[in-house]
Amino acid sequence: MVRIAVLSLGLLTPAIAHAYIGPGAGITALGSLLALVGAVLLALVGLVWYPLKRLLRARRKAAPAATDTDTPGSP
Repeated sequence: MVRIAVLSLGLLTPAIAHAYIGPGAGITALGSLLALVGAVLLALVGLVWYPLKRLLRARRKAAPAATDTDTPGSP
């Protein structure tokens, strides 16, 4: 069992890569990552905010109607 764990860790450990990523490719990758994170965050905000906004708007419209029927002296 220990041999399997050691072998797995040895295979998963990356070797030294003699490679170069230029500034253009690095900035492109960073920009793509930021765009992806921003899109996911905006999607989550949209999924939470718009239903919440509709719920609050519906409550505001329902509240005056409920107070109008509760006037004293109405049958």
